[in-house]
Amino acid sequence: MSIVNSLQQSVIKSLAELYNQPFTEKDFQVNQTKPEFEGDYTIVMFSLVKSLKLSPDAIGTALGNHLVGNNPLLFTHYNIIKGFLNLSVADDFWMQLLQRNHNDVCYGKKPMNGKKVMVEYASPNTNKPLHLGHLRNIFLGWSTSEILKANGYEVIKSAIVNDRGIHICKSMIAWLKYANGATPANTGIKGDHLVGDYYVRFENDLKAQTEPILEKINAGDLSHFSAMDADKLLKLLQTLNTIDKSKEAEKTEKTKDDIKEIARANTPIMAEAKQMLLDWEEGKPEVMDLWRKMNGWVYDGFEVTYQRIGADFDITYYESNTYLLGKNIVQQGLEKNIFFKKEDGSIWIDLTADGLDEKLVQRKDGTSVYITQDIGLALQKYEQYKIDQSIYVIGNEQNYHMKVLQLICKKLGMPNAENIYHLSYGMVELTTGKMKSREGTVVDADDIVDEMIATSQQHTEELGKVKDFTESELKELYNTLALGAMKFYLLRVDPKKTMVFNPQESIDFHGFTGPFVQYTHARIKSILRKVHNGEWKMENGQLESPLLTLEKQLLVHLEQYPAALGQACSEHNPSVIANYVFQLAQTFNTFYTEHSVANAETPGKKQLRVQLAMMTSNVLKSGMELLGITVPERM
Repeated sequence: MSIVNSLQQSVIKSLAELYNQPFTEKDFQVNQTKPEFEGDYTIVMFSLVKSLKLSPDAIGTALGNHLVGNNPLLFTHYNIIKGFLNLSVADDFWMQLLQRNHNDVCYGKKPMNGKKVMVEYASPNTNKPLHLGHLRNIFLGWSTSEILKANGYEVIKSAIVNDRGIHICKSMIAWLKYANGATPANTGIKGDHLVGDYYVRFENDLKAQTEPILEKINAGDLSHFSAMDADKLLKLLQTLNTIDKSKEAEKTEKTKDDIKEIARANTPIMAEAKQMLLDWEEGKPEVMDLWRKMNGWVYDGFEVTYQRIGADFDITYYESNTYLLGKNIVQQGLEKNIFFKKEDGSIWIDLTADGLDEKLVQRKDGTSVYITQDIGLALQKYEQYKIDQSIYVIGNEQNYHMKVLQLICKKLGMPNAENIYHLSYGMVELTTGKMKSREGTVVDADDIVDEMIATSQQHTEELGKVKDFTESELKELYNTLALGAMKFYLLRVDPKKTMVFNPQESIDFHGFTGPFVQYTHARIKSILRKVHNGEWKMENGQLESPLLTLEKQLLVHLEQYPAALGQACSEHNPSVIANYVFQLAQTFNTFYTEHSVANAETPGKKQLRVQLAMMTSNVLKSGMELLGITVPERM
């Protein structure tokens, strides 16, 4: 039990004995005492005033006397300042905590709880390489999985690969037009990069073919469009002409985008891609062979990147296998009047009463849409693993889609519907602006890793402390620092927030960065190596009190690690761990600047500080591992 939990239970018991009333932890606040006041933890009295009809100071005095008098092993004394009860925790509590846990590499982690969770992340398309946005997704999913494991859950890491659809056909069409038989083997280009190059080539051609069509539309020439498209365009042009462009810029851009999409859809090259998709759905042999070949190149490329960044999955689902899932469920929902059929034969669900909209679940030609297969896959996941929770790590642009998915699953009475959780996260932007796949301005994951390694090498060499490393050790160190910098930077921000990635800032050894924490760990291990090598003679004496202020601050911070693990788990938020380990590293460095370990005042103090160093290094390593980050033994 944490010190805060122990304190809460003691306060509840004391209040009940003092005032003959039941209380819960929701009836009062417990905070760490502010540095400018004496004490370790503060009880806020004001919320108790109404029910007890006493002044805050009167309640605080009675409660303080009762707590110190009845818990001498936990509290030594108290003081009251303007309605705040500040309690000082006994040194013995902190010393026992240190002696019990200083060498426990599993400190803070919980035993298995019998519950099973699936975390789905990555979700790449096989028409391009993984990019910086994927990295935030993968790091979030992987770290969330490890945090769940640390809290006692059995975790299944899963990925869904979007390996079919019009976007895949675009790369295939461009490859047929321009590749002249190019392969990863005969070009030396990584498979996912090769396929991605042809996706960009397709988009460039599409853009070139779209421009003259847009010129005709803007000139009012709609003669080359179908009656349906011409009608849509006419309405959009009328809308564009009536918009007050100075006041409705967003609506103007949306209307222009809608016009552009119709123009794109009417290009010759897009017609080829649509035909290829139809051929794929019909199983045309030459199309299927090309699809398998190009996807194989991409899978090989993905695997190299996954191994490089330390990502792994227990199971991978493929859209080509799941896109027909859910069709039977739709028919069952139709029979139960959960869904309804429109005159054209398409099937919908009406969610307007739930504050959403009508949602298409099956096209008029009987084919599935994304929500259909997602419903089917949600059920398959449950039936396959009997999971207690299904977590989807998906960007916040899919917030509406995920609300619809869970709501439909609930209405269908699916067994796992209540436990679908969307770990929504914001997009990653660069200091140079937003990334765009169509224009080929997305930063590939491999390229950003290469840049980070080069940056870590530059920064490390500038510090001039690598003369004792071999060439292979340096290569490993640069890679460790680069991945640590990148992962920490992407995980230190609350997932819900959009963020800007700055490679140079992320590698700073003195900032809120992974390398700062890595350096602190290496510094501690250097201290401990001197102990183990016998440079400092250790006595087997008792730890010595009283604790000095910075010694206690470090112990207080270490005691909070299990609570940080619990919070990160309940919030599905790795940034809690990133912030915790950074603050712990700061606290240790402040302590070590003021207090020597090697030249401690007494053997008892030396023993105390060595154990403090051991526990700090273990917790830093544990926390960083949950973020997927390796901490070096020396730097």
